[in-house]
Amino acid sequence: MTDAVKILKDWITESNNIVFFGGAGVSTESGIPDFRSVDGLYHQQYAYPPETILSRSFYETSPEEFYRFYRAKMLCLDAQPNAAHRKLAELEAAGKLRAVITQNIDGLHQKAGSRNVLELHGSVLRNYCTRCGAFHGVEAVSETTGVPRCRCGGAIKPDVVLYEEGLDQDVLARAISAIRQAEVLIIGGTSLTVYPAAGLVHYYRGRKLVVINKTELHGMGADLTISEPIGQVMAQV
Repeated sequence: MTDAVKILKDWITESNNIVFFGGAGVSTESGIPDFRSVDGLYHQQYAYPPETILSRSFYETSPEEFYRFYRAKMLCLDAQPNAAHRKLAELEAAGKLRAVITQNIDGLHQKAGSRNVLELHGSVLRNYCTRCGAFHGVEAVSETTGVPRCRCGGAIKPDVVLYEEGLDQDVLARAISAIRQAEVLIIGGTSLTVYPAAGLVHYYRGRKLVVINKTELHGMGADLTISEPIGQVMAQV
C-alpha cells in the first residue's frame, strides 16, 4: 500500500460524510469502454463521431442509425460491478458514504448495492415513450430492432442525457448539495472535461479533495492525488 492510499484509507476511516464523484474510468475495469482513452469510442471508426450520433439532433433526424450504434456500443448488459463499485456500496452501508454522483449510465453502482446514486446523465436501464410517457425496461430497446415502439405506437427513447440536452435539474441540485456538505470528496475515473457535470467540483468547500485517476488532472488543487486504476485503489481501503 502506497503512502497516498494509506492517507486515503485514514480519511475514510475518520469520516462519516464522504461523497464520491465518478466517471467512465470507474466502469472500464468492468469492461465498459470510455470515450476518450486510447481504446475508447472516439478512437474507433464510424461513419459519424460518437458525439454526433449521441446528440439530440442526430436522434431526431437519423433514429435508425442512432439505435444501431446505441445497441452495439452503449448497452453493456453483461458487465458486472468491479472492486470500486463494491467498495462504495460497502462504505454507504457502513454509514460513511452519503452519495455516489456518477456520469455513467450503466447502472453498475446500483447493481453493486449502492442506493443513493445520483445519475447525472441518466441510465440505459430506463426508457420512456415520447408519446404517452410510459416507462420501459432496457429490454424494450435491447431486444428489438430499428426504432423501438411503445404499445401506443410512440417511439421509445432512452432515459439518458444526449449531447445538446440539459441535465435533470433535481438531480443536479441534489448533487450540488451533497458536494457542498461533504467532508471528503473523492473524484474517480473522470477526466472532468464534460460540462456542466465537471463544474460541480467547484462547489466543494472542504479540505480533503481526493483525485483517483490513471492520468493526472492538472489544476484541480487536490489535497491528495493517486494516479492508479480506481478499482485497484478502492480494493485497498
